[in-house]
Amino acid sequence: MSEDFNMSMRKFLKQVGVTSQQAIEEAMRDAGDTAGKSFEAKVVLTIDGLDLEHVVTGSIEGKS
Repeated sequence: MSEDFNMSMRKFLKQVGVTSQQAIEEAMRDAGDTAGKSFEAKVVLTIDGLDLEHVVTGSIEGKS
């Protein structure tokens, strides 16, 4: 794959990671006491024109 492709993909994935972390941290702050709780998370990635739908699931532990 081309270097331009690699750089654009890395830039996109970095943006996804950083903005997602910020959104999760804000939601945890807004939720108040989440100690001892576990939250199921799901991310759905779609790319128009490529017929791609990629789902990632996991859990996030609350803050103590």
